[in-house]
Amino acid sequence: MNNKDKIILDLCSGTGAWSKPYRDAGYDVRVITLPEYDVRRAFTAVGGYFFRSEVGNREMDIVIKDIYGILAAPPCTMFSLARTTAKTPRDFEEGMEPVEACMQIIWNIRKKTKLTFWALENPMGYLRQFLGNPIYTFDPSQFGETYNKTTDLWGYFKPPRRKKKKGYFAETEDNTRQLPDIPGDYIKDKRMTDLQIKRSITPSRFAQAFFEANQ
Repeated sequence: MNNKDKIILDLCSGTGAWSKPYRDAGYDVRVITLPEYDVRRAFTAVGGYFFRSEVGNREMDIVIKDIYGILAAPPCTMFSLARTTAKTPRDFEEGMEPVEACMQIIWNIRKKTKLTFWALENPMGYLRQFLGNPIYTFDPSQFGETYNKTTDLWGYFKPPRRKKKKGYFAETEDNTRQLPDIPGDYIKDKRMTDLQIKRSITPSRFAQAFFEANQ
């Protein structure tokens, strides 16, 4: 099977940074993210899935047998350990809705076809109390980035190889680190500020390492 025939589902992906190495390598990457697509509006069809757009009247059809791998990064706001001064109280039921939707998609697809890999990501926080201990935890600094953000992964995948030991960067503690640019073609979710979007972008060096381990 050529790369162009391999579908990568990128669920709740935001800017699509995690799946970018797959897209660059010619894989058929399908980005399912707000504000256009909502993982909670996934519908099964005969031999496939379709997602109804939140913007306009479009649908995305996907043939299940062609799905090669799934990446999922549901919102972390309700599970964040740093959520101590938010205007609205922590709501685990709301937070679990996209997590459950992502897992339901993964389960339904795996029941019908072989998945080479799947992975669900979230910064270390209260999601551990719902999904159990992650099978892989990393810090961007272990892949050559100059900041820390301890992140958990659950799933079925080959662990990407860390490049170095975890470092320490004061800029992380003070939230003064250099943040990546938002891609020009990214449709912004109006519920997120530019700062929140930039902070949520998957580190590129980790994304590349994950791709190299799971092609």
